[in-house]
Amino acid sequence: IFAGLAGILVCSFLGGMRAVTWTQVAQYVILIIAYLLPVVWLSVKHTGVPVPQAVYGYTLEKVTAQEELLLKDPKELEVRGIFKARSDAAVEKLKDVPAAMAADNAAAEKKLEELKASNAAVAEIQAAETALAKLPKDEVAARAAYNAARTSNAARSNPPIRHAQPFPGKDEATQDIARKNFMALVFCLMIGTAALPHILMRYYTVPSVREARESVTWSLFFIFLLYFTAPALAVLAKYEVYTVLVSTPFASLPEWISRWNAVDPSLLSVVDINKDGILQLAEISIGGDIIVLATPEIGGLPYVVSGMVAAGGLAAALSTADGLLLTIANALSHDLYYKVLDPNASTARRVMVSKTLLLVVALAAAYVAAQKPADILFLVSAAFSFAAAAFFPALTLGIFWKRANKWGASLGMVAGLGITFYYMITTQPWLYKLTHGTAITPEIIKANTWWDIAPISAGLFGVPLGFAVIIIVSLLTKAPGREVQELVEHVRYPSLDGSTSGASAAH
Repeated sequence: IFAGLAGILVCSFLGGMRAVTWTQVAQYVILIIAYLLPVVWLSVKHTGVPVPQAVYGYTLEKVTAQEELLLKDPKELEVRGIFKARSDAAVEKLKDVPAAMAADNAAAEKKLEELKASNAAVAEIQAAETALAKLPKDEVAARAAYNAARTSNAARSNPPIRHAQPFPGKDEATQDIARKNFMALVFCLMIGTAALPHILMRYYTVPSVREARESVTWSLFFIFLLYFTAPALAVLAKYEVYTVLVSTPFASLPEWISRWNAVDPSLLSVVDINKDGILQLAEISIGGDIIVLATPEIGGLPYVVSGMVAAGGLAAALSTADGLLLTIANALSHDLYYKVLDPNASTARRVMVSKTLLLVVALAAAYVAAQKPADILFLVSAAFSFAAAAFFPALTLGIFWKRANKWGASLGMVAGLGITFYYMITTQPWLYKLTHGTAITPEIIKANTWWDIAPISAGLFGVPLGFAVIIIVSLLTKAPGREVQELVEHVRYPSLDGSTSGASAAH
């Protein structure tokens, strides 16, 4: 994290927006090559066609057929049954936590004594000692551990979700919830993308409103090129796992599995649950965060390709972080310091304040990231919800409704952001624990959830509230002056010659 921080600071400190712009261009080139190469490789391997986006449907048919076999495989059913038994055992332990703690300690101590008495291997004795030391020391920790065991084992006891099933669920009600959350997440990602500050700042780098609109077209094309490949990547990687890894003897598993397991067992782990020496699908746990990085090795590509993909992922992260840091630092130094605190500050002082704030924000962000407070997928997606709820209503009404004023926009942003954050801290486990000091329970989540919407899509509630507050407050307060309304008109209908005034109005 801090090595990446050093690279970001070099680009941001020495160059500013121009340097970051060209750096991001180079980073995208690295990213798209690294992303496409393993997918094209797998496509050629399985279909003979180097255009995965066009032919992965053929592989999807094979994946579907393989899934049907795995759903009925006796060995798979046996493993899932073991996980179900473990989940049920955790439920029983939660009924009397102190007694369960005592039983677990007694069982662990007995096993350790038996190993020592039988002169077992040193590695086995050390493993038993480690297991005993890791047992919860108090009731709170034990309850959390049993809850985690219940949840994880229950999830792994379920049959694999069919890849082609759009909204998976055991019954119609569950499928309906999945459908609602899918649409809610799409809404938040779409609206959030339109309002992300570091994306909006890219339009400062073009001289006119017309060219800003043209740059949107090119941006959408390159984004489409990346995202259109994602479904092909998922299908090809899953087919490789189903046909190459599953049913392989544990003694013959590829080396990349042990390498990834050594990095972090939560990212990838394989355990012989039913002790038959053969890897079943239910015995594989692969974190979604490593699929892209692991795809080259899953497909049998040279290790250097994995390095390229890692470089592409790092390039994407650095590119985004560069833009975010500049946006935050510029907002604090220009909009807060210069406009509010010290309007008479010299240019040199403003630059110094901007660089200082850039360093402070970067160090703070790196420190928080190093703590690993939550799953990266939630953190990234939550940013889209916050951007959608806080900025999209104000941006939209500020441009397309002349009656909107500063009071409405300010209160609308506060209301949208507030309701989004409130919903997240009352339904998201780690945020709830951070703000309430206690672990959240399934009962609390159910009571606090609105219309079964997941916390990652909390922006769904913030956006309409933001629109409503802006409209109501603007109508109850004084209308903006004529000069402001003319500025809004100019933003909507820029001069055809792309004049500088048009550009400044857009900004």
